[in-house]
Amino acid sequence: MPTALSPPDAAITADRQRPGLPVRGGVRGRVGRPGLSRRAPVGVLIAALVVSALSLIPLGYVLVQTVATGWDQAYALIVRPRVGELLRHTTALVATTVTGSVLIGVAAAWLVERTDLPLRRLWAVLFAMPLAVPAFVTSYGWVSLFPTIEGLRGATLITTLAYFPFVYLPVAAVLRRLDPALEESARSLGHSPVRVLSRVVLPQLRTAILGGALLVGLHLLAEYGALQMIRYSTFTTAIMEQYESTFNGAAATMLATVLVSLCLLLLTLDVLLRGRGRYARLGSGASRPAPRVRLGRTRPLALLAAAAVCGAAIGVPFVSVGRWLMLGGGALWTAPELPLALLSTLTLGLYAAVLTTAVALPVAWLAVRHRGWGSTLMERCTYLASAMPGIVVALAFVTVAIRYARPIYQSTLLIVVAYALLFLPRAMVSLRAGIEQAPPELEEAAKALGSPPSRVFGRVTLPLLAPALAAGAALVFMAVVTELTATLLLAPTGTRTLATEFWSLSSEIDYAGAAPYAMLMIVLSVPVSWFLLVQSHRMAGR
Repeated sequence: MPTALSPPDAAITADRQRPGLPVRGGVRGRVGRPGLSRRAPVGVLIAALVVSALSLIPLGYVLVQTVATGWDQAYALIVRPRVGELLRHTTALVATTVTGSVLIGVAAAWLVERTDLPLRRLWAVLFAMPLAVPAFVTSYGWVSLFPTIEGLRGATLITTLAYFPFVYLPVAAVLRRLDPALEESARSLGHSPVRVLSRVVLPQLRTAILGGALLVGLHLLAEYGALQMIRYSTFTTAIMEQYESTFNGAAATMLATVLVSLCLLLLTLDVLLRGRGRYARLGSGASRPAPRVRLGRTRPLALLAAAAVCGAAIGVPFVSVGRWLMLGGGALWTAPELPLALLSTLTLGLYAAVLTTAVALPVAWLAVRHRGWGSTLMERCTYLASAMPGIVVALAFVTVAIRYARPIYQSTLLIVVAYALLFLPRAMVSLRAGIEQAPPELEEAAKALGSPPSRVFGRVTLPLLAPALAAGAALVFMAVVTELTATLLLAPTGTRTLATEFWSLSSEIDYAGAAPYAMLMIVLSVPVSWFLLVQSHRMAGR
């Protein structure tokens, strides 16, 4: 009878057996090269194909609707003055917010990782904390304390404070791992600190900065709640208005087409700016931590700047929510809708986290263990849906469900599937890293000893992937807790989540009634953000 192996047992067996030797039961074992297998399992291949095909639904919806509208009408709808106004608003907001996020994110990462700033560990946590506060809660905090905030300046302030951690986290991770030998060599050749920064450090940060800037840009194109609260119109807010007035009209479809074009433009710019340069350490030995830069007389100024950013990003929302909770008193927590909204949020978050990590697994597995143009194409398809704003994905699913799958329209299944496609890359990133770190020799050794594939997966592969699965599920769960746009359009009638209840009450200027929902969203997101920050430090080995 074949004996199941625990990972350590399999490792020992793999060391003791040479590839190609007969094993117990007459089965000839073959330990393959890491990451390269000749044939992918049929079940995994079919599952990955289905996931990739579903990911193309939003793009197909936009193309089909554009063609159905007719070129003359589509052209007339696109060149109207309203589209030009929305284009100016959206591009101006993307340009100013991305610039502000890069400046604040890079400066914060440099202060924490490269200087002798006091309480660096505390600042590292505080700079990442805005991720736990949804952007529309940040907007609610600022608007309720400063009702006159509006326009491009107000939108830029709120979105920059909400999104700069997307730049801070990857840049800090890269700075943590950079070998200071290159900088020391440049200084020994007589280069000034400014020249060392511009010619040595920044080029090595380029990929992290561009990746963070891309995330900020895509989030801005999809943002609805934060901008609607201060009455700053963009394509997303305009599409929602069109949807509410004329369901799925041609005007809304054309706005969605322009919005998707902007998303694709951002993705193309990212590919062009990244280039083909590679920055990796070569040579023997291990890299060492970089020496800390002494701030000297500028230390108080640096502390003041860090406190100002953290106070504006997380202090204002917390103070605002706390103020309204105090004004409303304990009666706010006895609202009958509150436990129902919490239960719905937890249920949808858990369903989406489980489904998303489950469907991401076959695609990530093929991308890592069976590399080729086919697996790469399937992997890229999964990124298309998430690159589109949630409102476009929601419109696509509403249309498809009404026309071809009416029984699942207004059902929990439909919204959970939409969540899965929207947040698939969040699970993919974690799973790819986990699969790449799992030695395939352990699985091959277990197979060589006669264990069937299902047992190998359950006893060898799954334990190795557990941390990656948990991280991916946590990312998806946090995204679902704070998701608003797709939930407003796809949630079954009568379903109330923390985000939709918060939005409904804050839209009615009932800031006190909305405060408990904002606090619960933050409370649910903080542990997940902390877990992801700890995981990031573990991966960096510091």
